[in-house]
Amino acid sequence: MTQAFTLTVNGQAARVTTHPDTSLLSVLRNELSLPGSRFGCGLGQCGACIVRVDGTVVPSCTTPMWSADGTSVVTVEGLADGDRLHPVQQALLDEQAAQCGFCISGIAVRAAALLESSPHPDEITVAQALEGNLCRCGVQRRIVRAVVKAGRTS
Repeated sequence: MTQAFTLTVNGQAARVTTHPDTSLLSVLRNELSLPGSRFGCGLGQCGACIVRVDGTVVPSCTTPMWSADGTSVVTVEGLADGDRLHPVQQALLDEQAAQCGFCISGIAVRAAALLESSPHPDEITVAQALEGNLCRCGVQRRIVRAVVKAGRTS
């Protein structure tokens, strides 16, 4: 049984028809052509699929559409302001903090949320905030450094 859902994604109204238990991640990637959020573990534990729903950081792989109906969603694609990257995105590039790039979209979304609540975090605060985002490339120090830098420039 499919159902119609409405939500706002990156400031744009969206309407999709899908099964209520379909994951928000599947809708973002397959229905709305927003591939930035990645499928990692499928259990909400790796952070690759992190998005913000009504301001709260959530794993989109375990967020069913029935719970996303009527919400406002921000993905990594929605962090930028037109052609101007979000300070976190720019700092990640400047610090060459993405190696394979698989985890970085979830990290960027979570880091942007952190900077809203703690505009000038230190390295320990950033590392603690990003604990739920797994990265196997070994660039965690560069990622932390980039987020601290973004806090200084925003």
